[in-house]
Amino acid sequence: MSTPDALPADLRWLRWAGLVEGTSTLLLFLVAMPLKYLAGMPLAVTIVSSLHGVLFLGYLALVLMIVLRHRWPLFRGLILGVAAIIPGGPFLIDGRIGRWYANR
Repeated sequence: MSTPDALPADLRWLRWAGLVEGTSTLLLFLVAMPLKYLAGMPLAVTIVSSLHGVLFLGYLALVLMIVLRHRWPLFRGLILGVAAIIPGGPFLIDGRIGRWYANR
């Protein structure tokens, strides 16, 4: 099994970006939305959703770059992309990145 330090830099970036993007999703759902609907603070959703959108698009761009660079099957890229849509998905898929690299 591959340790995180044995991964190439671009795959370490992918793992990091997935964790940051997943955290932004959780912040949006667990902090900003309750602030909007329970505390009457709609600006929270405006700020966090804008940040989350940028992080989401950056993550998808990074996924595309990784799929092309490492010649991974398109299905893997689809799995990574779908995981980014599901709250907490990037946390669940994180461990597979190292296994996919180890099993090239």
